[in-house]
Amino acid sequence: MARVLADTVMVLHFALMGFLIVGGFFAWRWRGVIYPHLVIGAWAILSLLVDVKCPLTMLENHFRLQAGQPELSGGFIDHYIDGVWYPESQSAAVQFVLGTIVIVSWVGFAARTRSGHKLSFR
Repeated sequence: MARVLADTVMVLHFALMGFLIVGGFFAWRWRGVIYPHLVIGAWAILSLLVDVKCPLTMLENHFRLQAGQPELSGGFIDHYIDGVWYPESQSAAVQFVLGTIVIVSWVGFAARTRSGHKLSFR
């Protein structure tokens, strides 16, 4: 059961990372989505600037240890993403691109909110 819980936390972590990247665009259609997106965005910025422990990583590590698996070395991103999806040497460039995508989504949300325009995906 502990391994299933560790895997569930990992999947949730990936879902939150995906939401971090595209959630601002969802807010163009569903305005209330912007609030959790801003919270997750603030956490992402904080984690880049300050050495803070991610609660999801700590929870996954807890379940991994209960399942007899080793803890994640260096954290979620270091274990599952850096050096796996792109070369570690490109981390800064990837962070810049992803940050730009998030900022574009926020600027688009602000522009649509000011104009009173609601995006339709029909």
